[in-house]
Parts: sequence; C-alpha cells; structure tokens
Amino acid sequence: MATGQPGIDQMKQRMRATWMAGDFGQIAQYSAKHAEEFVERLGIQNYAKVLDVACGTGNTAIPAARAGAAVTGVDIAPNLLEQARQRVAAEGLTIQFEEGDAEQLRFGDGEFDIVISMFGAMFAPRPERVATELLRVCRPGGFIAMANWTPDGFAAKSFKASARFLPPPEGIPAPVLWGDEDTVRERLGAGASDIRTTRRPFTMDFPFSPRETVQFFRTYFGPVKTAFERMTPEQQQQYTADLESYWTEDGESGPDRTVVNTDYLEVIATRA
Repeated sequence: MATGQPGIDQMKQRMRATWMAGDFGQIAQYSAKHAEEFVERLGIQNYAKVLDVACGTGNTAIPAARAGAAVTGVDIAPNLLEQARQRVAAEGLTIQFEEGDAEQLRFGDGEFDIVISMFGAMFAPRPERVATELLRVCRPGGFIAMANWTPDGFAAKSFKASARFLPPPEGIPAPVLWGDEDTVRERLGAGASDIRTTRRPFTMDFPFSPRETVQFFRTYFGPVKTAFERMTPEQQQQYTADLESYWTEDGESGPDRTVVNTDYLEVIATRA
C-alpha cells in the first residue's frame, strides 16, 4: 500500500484503521438487498471476469459470483475481507479476496470484463488515480459500474456533520463528488466511449429508534466510531444531537424503526 509519499501513506494508514474499526458487517447487512439489485441490473454473464474494488464484506462480489462470474474482490481493510471469505464459504462460492488499494491495483491492463465499486472506491483520497486504475484494469469494450452517494443526499449530510468538528485534510475532494454527474464524466470520460448515469433510490431501514440508530453507527460503522473517538465530550454531545435530528427529520421514525429514503448515482462507463 506504500506510495512513497509520507503524507499520503500516513493518510492511507489512517483510512485503513478507520474502516477496520467497529464491525462494518453489521452495517452492510442492511444494504445487501440494494447491492443485489445493483448487480442484477448489470446483466453479468457466466465466466465474466469481474473485479470488485473496495468490496468490503462482499455485498456486491457475492451476487456477481452467484451469477456465474469469476470474481476478485479487493479492499483496504483485511478484517472486512475475512468476513467476506466467511460469507463466501457459507454459500459454497469461489471468490478471490485480497488486500489492495483502489489507487494502485496490482492487476494487469485490461484484465477484467467488468469493474464494479459500490460505495467504496469513492472514498479513496485521489479520485484521478482511482479513475485511471478502474479504466486501466478494464478491457476495451468492458465496463465500469459504480454506485456513489450523491452530494445532496442523506449520506452527504451525515459526512458534513462530522466535518463540522473534524475538518477533512486540505486538498482532498469530497467523496460525494463521485455522485455528481458532471464530475464523473470528467474523471472517466477520457477512457470511456460511453457513460450512462442514473439516480437510484436507496432506503435505509433500521429496526431501532433514531437514537438507537445513531448508537448502532457509533458502535459498528468505522468512520462514525472513529469520529466520536477523536472528539471532545462536548463535541460528541453535539454530534450525537445532529445525527439524531437527521435520522428523525429525514425519515419515518418511531420507537422501533428508523427509515430514510435517499439516493445514489449509478454510473456505467464503457471502456474505450
């Protein structure tokens, strides 16, 4: 994962630690249905070679393998990969998982028919390198499929809540810019013959009250858990209040359920 640039290397190590914190598998189970629908729309054929970048616990890699693809999954966090391996073994599937960086993929040029990333590669700090790598490892005529949170959606609002107390590093573009159509076309356009974008609905549905939902994310979602740990007690209190208000105001809340309807940008880019 080393890049030879001390500042970037330190940032990558912090990102790795952040995504390893908590237990992302607890969060991922609530988005598994959306991941299956995302993969189903791709129409993956038997024996297609698929690379899942920032694959997490396997939410997109697993349905791709069920469709008959030869799947490789890459993620920066080894504990998430271990969970993915356990899920794959339980289903009797075969997927190759390995630790890796979306900005520096170890694969050859044009090695894959399809390259996918759902709410993953968008978080790498240097999007121009991510775009170059996604295009490089995809064969001409193949395609890159991404699902990215939008700049005006619920996820973006949640990210801003922590940035209020913990500003992101200078010079690093907001991850949600991957959910802006013009930005995506600019980043991928040089290597793509066609780019199609569609805003897709995404329902976050948790069997807890808004307050319990915030605690759930504080316990299991690495970025939120890490943010809380870096804040003062006063900041933690305000951050909690902000998140509770978002989950309450943006959704259908009650004592036993919290539902928020948001969206993401689906990107399908055909490799030139």
